[in-house]
Amino acid sequence: MEAATTLLDAEAVGDLVLLDPLTEESLLRTLQERFRRSEIYTYIGDVVISVNPYRPLPIYTPEKVQEYNNCNFFAVKPHIYAIADDAYRSLRDRDRDQCILITGESGAGKTEASKLVMSYVAAVCSKGEEVDKVKEQLLQSNPVLEAFGNAKTIRNDNSSRFGKYMDVEFDFKGEPLGGVISNYLLEKSRIVRHTKGERNFHIFYQLLAGGSPQLLQQLKLRQGSQHYGYLNREKSNLPGMDDAANFRAMQDAMAVIGFSPAEVTALLEVTAVVLKLGNVELSSCYQASGMEACSIAEPRELHEICELIKLDPGTLEQALCSRTVKARDETVLTALSVAQGYHCRDALAKNIYSRLFDWLVNRINTSIQVKPGKQRKVMGVLDIYGFEIFQDNGFEQFIINYCNEKLQQIFILMTLKEEQEEYVREGIQWTPVEFFDNGIICDLIENSKCGILAMLDEECLRPGVVNEDTFVTKLNQLFATHKHYESKETQNAKHVTDLSLPQRCFRIHHYAGKVTYNVTGFIEKNNDLLFRDLSQAMWAARHTLLRSLFPEGDPQKASLKLPPTAGFQFKNSVATLMKNLYSKNPNYIRCIKPNDTKTAMLFTPELVLAQIRYLGLMENVRVRRAGYAFRQLYNPFLQRYKMLGTKTWPRWSGGDREGTEVLLSELKFPPEELAFGYTKIFIRSPRTLFDLEKRRQERMNELATLIQKMFRGWRCRTQYQLMRKSQIIISAWFRGHAQKNRYKQMKRSVLLLQAYARGWKVRRMYRRYFRSGAGTRLANFIYRRLVQKFLVGLQKNLPPMAVQDRTWPPAPYKFLAGANQELKNIFYHWKCKKYRDQLTPQRKALLQAKLCASELFKDKKTLYSKSLQQPFQGEYLGLTQNPKYQKLHAVAKDKLVMAESVLKVNRANGKTVPRLLLLTTEHLVLADPKAAQPKTVLSLSDIRGVSVTRFSDGLLALHLKETSTAGNKGDLLLVSSHLIELITRLHQTLMAATSQALALHITDQFSTRFQKGDVAITVVESAKGSNDDVPICKKRGSHKMEVLVH
Repeated sequence: MEAATTLLDAEAVGDLVLLDPLTEESLLRTLQERFRRSEIYTYIGDVVISVNPYRPLPIYTPEKVQEYNNCNFFAVKPHIYAIADDAYRSLRDRDRDQCILITGESGAGKTEASKLVMSYVAAVCSKGEEVDKVKEQLLQSNPVLEAFGNAKTIRNDNSSRFGKYMDVEFDFKGEPLGGVISNYLLEKSRIVRHTKGERNFHIFYQLLAGGSPQLLQQLKLRQGSQHYGYLNREKSNLPGMDDAANFRAMQDAMAVIGFSPAEVTALLEVTAVVLKLGNVELSSCYQASGMEACSIAEPRELHEICELIKLDPGTLEQALCSRTVKARDETVLTALSVAQGYHCRDALAKNIYSRLFDWLVNRINTSIQVKPGKQRKVMGVLDIYGFEIFQDNGFEQFIINYCNEKLQQIFILMTLKEEQEEYVREGIQWTPVEFFDNGIICDLIENSKCGILAMLDEECLRPGVVNEDTFVTKLNQLFATHKHYESKETQNAKHVTDLSLPQRCFRIHHYAGKVTYNVTGFIEKNNDLLFRDLSQAMWAARHTLLRSLFPEGDPQKASLKLPPTAGFQFKNSVATLMKNLYSKNPNYIRCIKPNDTKTAMLFTPELVLAQIRYLGLMENVRVRRAGYAFRQLYNPFLQRYKMLGTKTWPRWSGGDREGTEVLLSELKFPPEELAFGYTKIFIRSPRTLFDLEKRRQERMNELATLIQKMFRGWRCRTQYQLMRKSQIIISAWFRGHAQKNRYKQMKRSVLLLQAYARGWKVRRMYRRYFRSGAGTRLANFIYRRLVQKFLVGLQKNLPPMAVQDRTWPPAPYKFLAGANQELKNIFYHWKCKKYRDQLTPQRKALLQAKLCASELFKDKKTLYSKSLQQPFQGEYLGLTQNPKYQKLHAVAKDKLVMAESVLKVNRANGKTVPRLLLLTTEHLVLADPKAAQPKTVLSLSDIRGVSVTRFSDGLLALHLKETSTAGNKGDLLLVSSHLIELITRLHQTLMAATSQALALHITDQFSTRFQKGDVAITVVESAKGSNDDVPICKKRGSHKMEVLVH
């Protein structure tokens, strides 16, 4: 309903075919009004007009895609999704190949429109891993081609500087299989020069901004566009465009398409070569003959280029500064002037970039093309330059406008053909339509014998002096009487004075207006020649990609035949394109630029009116309105307007056509305004349709009033019934509530009487039987209740199970203090038992050792506190892993308790030597660490005691029995880094072996028995120890020794 209302809005009709009256002013006013409402799309029949809003609009969401999917074209608001959906369904369901032609001038939004069409088709077709891969490759071709083919112009920040036609191929289910891209007329002159305020192609700025330092170093480039002549040596940052991010997006897109890293590197190397060619400077010099010549002014840039392409610098310098001329059997090397050298350099740069772009398109086609042999359907999308009229129009504008003339011709012919087929299909008589046939203009340009392009090719091939003056003279002679051609000479012949047409210019009356072309540069641009020396130099390079771009440089394939001209090639390309388009069902999108400043939602009427003329929109509307302006299927027409007839409202039981005829006969429209086809009703004048819409609106108001009246009555009756029902329910509940309250009051009274009666009986029995022992009974009862309450409360408030936690709730009453303390002890012992039950045997043994150490050393030796955090490992030498200690392992044949490295103090001089100490369940062994041989073997029964200091050192004196074999030499002085663990394990082992505790003395002065007699040892704590924290032993005579520890 909303879409139909939009289409038929008299102030801003959605379909310009329904515009009444039809004038340029009314058409412009309608577009402006719709643009003001942010409705940027308008129809001309099934042609979509798109006005660029220069800002994002919320009309491209996934919800919008679903809204337009499988919709009726005219049942929804005008939108680019509608034409994309109609084309896709025609291809999928009716097996008709489609093409979508997108035209408009630069900045009108053609590129964005083509992206929207492709994204919509990708969104609505089937899903699947292979299908998604193909869709992603097709969509990712856009960032790559935009980087190399788009540039900032004065009119557009992302202007396509080439024409693109993409054939997307589908299988019988409508799933994309792949595609083929064709490119037309890349603006390669932009490589060497561009207007101030514009930019060169995006790729150069993206590479310099987004390339890593390593990549730029590899390509011999420096960051910043101000270093390069082809970039006008100026910084150019576009607001809202991140060149570095776009470069990364382009690299990601290449990876998706299937470019290998080597191909990407080669592509960027050739791009860098083009950029650096602009920095090659030439200087003037003179030969011995006095002829002017040129040479390379600064060879550094040339050498870096040659390093990139693996070419001898002399070869490239000779190709840039001279030219080889072949005359019969002679070859002459001619030096070039500076101007000729720069022209030669620029021609090479343009050719390299143009051929690189062609290679890029072909490489993308290799990835996305469909394998041969598959049955396919095709949808083509054409994004090409719109009609151009500038202050100074050259060869490029001439070629572009020729292409637009051909597109206008196919539009008119295909539209008329479609109209005629629909009339025949519906059984309505076809009336020939008068329209301007621009075939005469196309023939003026493309006639193979006497067309402008043919004359231009002939002039390029003519021997002798060739310039634009002779070309214009020939055109003036051929087309002196042609009504669509004029020049200064033809006007003079007709005695017409026109100051707007200068010399060396000609004017063509195109379908979109008159365009004056300046012929300067026509012949040079049409020839598009590259000296053979440069082609051969590029062929000589060992860079695979660059070499492949210049196959004509192969000396073995050298040919004197001139290559085809640019005009000839473009004419053939256009002919192929037209043949391709004629074989498909066309769909049109006309793009319009609303202002020149790229300001959001600004509409400039003069600029838009000029584009309306360029695009031939008035002609489009006239052709669409030929005969009948409006047609619609009977069923939707009857459903929309049936309320206007007394016989068709509220429902019609007959056929749709009969119902439509009955309805329109009752409305009494003139018979010449109507025509009844087989499936559609045709209305000649938009005024008749608007009259129908006006009557429908009035009838809708009447029906709305009737519906409102009936609804209000229904709502009042319903409200009354609800109120009455509510009153009954409220009354019932109130009565029930009152009775409940009365019952509760009676119940409370009865309970009160019962309580008083029971109390009286109890008091009487108490006075009779229980008064004598009541105090004792009450006291016992209260005591039991207090104990019970205490125990229940204690059960709910037990402390945590952690053994470190010694908290316990206090006794609430004094008489419970003893019981509370006993319960605390029982709970703590039980908690400790639960903890011990959970310990592993190893953990239990370790804790027992720690406990034993605590009993031996706690608060007695300073070293004990430092050992608390150190676990007792026992084995510190790795006897089983080290093959060197196999003999020691054999000595410890019984169970090993501890093994570590110690220092043995020499009895004679107090110096220390390293020893290995092994403690087993029966022996204590000291061994040489180098030879791993036992030096001293002590039985545990030989040890009579141990003396240690109270400081944090590791000194111990091992006192041996005099009767033992090893005791003959006297006691042992040892230094251990694990003293606490060693003495603890010695104590435990001795207890296990002999059931006797180790005699441990913790003192600062003790006596030891040496071989020469007893020695008194005094331990002194020093503020600063030795480097290795080893006690220093000093002999003080024969019977005294002083030990310094810290």
